[in-house]
Amino acid sequence: MQARHPQQQEAQNKNQSAGAAQEQAIQGQPEQQQTMYKILFIIGFVHLLNDSIQAIIPAMFPILENSMGLTFTQLGFIAFALNLTASLIQPLVGLYTDKRPSPYALPIGLCFTFVGIIGLAFAPTFWFVMGSVIFIGIGSATFHPEGSRVAYMAAGDRRGLAQSIYQVGGNGGQALAPLITALILVPFGQFGAIWFTIVAALAIGLLFYIARWYSQQIKIQQSMKTAVKKAKTNTKNAIQNRKIVKGAIILLVFIVFARSWFHAAITNFYAFYIIEQFNMTIPQAQVYIFIFLAAGAAGTFAGGPLSDKFGKRNMIMISMLGAAPLALIMPHAGPVLTYPLMAVIGFIVLSSFSVSVVYAQELVPGKIGTVSGLIVGLAFGMGAVGSVALGSLIDWIGLTNTMLLAVSLPLLGVLTMFLPSDQKLQEMNN
Repeated sequence: MQARHPQQQEAQNKNQSAGAAQEQAIQGQPEQQQTMYKILFIIGFVHLLNDSIQAIIPAMFPILENSMGLTFTQLGFIAFALNLTASLIQPLVGLYTDKRPSPYALPIGLCFTFVGIIGLAFAPTFWFVMGSVIFIGIGSATFHPEGSRVAYMAAGDRRGLAQSIYQVGGNGGQALAPLITALILVPFGQFGAIWFTIVAALAIGLLFYIARWYSQQIKIQQSMKTAVKKAKTNTKNAIQNRKIVKGAIILLVFIVFARSWFHAAITNFYAFYIIEQFNMTIPQAQVYIFIFLAAGAAGTFAGGPLSDKFGKRNMIMISMLGAAPLALIMPHAGPVLTYPLMAVIGFIVLSSFSVSVVYAQELVPGKIGTVSGLIVGLAFGMGAVGSVALGSLIDWIGLTNTMLLAVSLPLLGVLTMFLPSDQKLQEMNN
């Protein structure tokens, strides 16, 4: 017995190494625990550039209305075309790249954006604008799921922090819309969009660097194929837990929808409520929205590291239920108290933005691009649909009643308790 013990130990070690290699390869992450901060900061910065370009579309609405005489219905179709391409097709892009990793899809996608910006700057008609917006949307839809994959691959053992660095870049880009309008589009008009070709060109150059690093990681993964084949017999647990995974994904998407609709209600319509309740001007009301968005960006960054420490499911639950009582108070608060309420609510409710992505990636480890596109892309798309639904609800039951319903949406965070715990996810993936 003692003579055989070293051989048994060696065999056990080999099995454990094969299992670890399988998990790393299936999840799309090289066998390393070092966090690649350089890659994370670059992909986060490109996310900022990409989303700032996407933000110029709604920022140009007043410009296009004046220069082309577009109706609000036509502006609505432009917004719909952008969200349809940039958000709703992200899961499809992720599904394709999960099967066929495509490092150079990142810079190629931004080339579509580059062409779309040129078209937007010179567009003479409504339909030309629509075509240009679709090109920009395709570039954005290609970037987001693959960008999330890069963040995942570079995360090492800091997945929450990695997604926070990546996602806060996007939030920063979206927050630039008011500055873009004031500094570029108002002085230069529609042609001012041409300046964003410089932004797109910078993003393309950085993504070629990312693509080369990404390609090297794929080669590392391919070297693990033998270990994966040896370990394939250990996938029975994943099959047994398939119902749990499906139910959890549906529930997580529903919770993300609720958060997106709440976010849409605040960013799109709460300014009107403030103007009506406090008799404020449009610029004064926009200060509240800026505070909400700025605090949300800070919350997005903080949420990842906090989830690494306290658990991802716990952060998702806290972000909703922690914001719920403050959100219910907000419509009844005065103009002074509303300032800190907007800041605290924005920080808390968006602290789970990046965490939701990481949780979904660990829930379905073999489909990094698909679930990233589902949680980020489809959530943003549903936020746009939510804006339409909330606008219709305002016309039907009034602004005040709609806001009272909207601020109750974080209460749906109670459903988070039905999601598998982080410990359960680890057991399912082992």
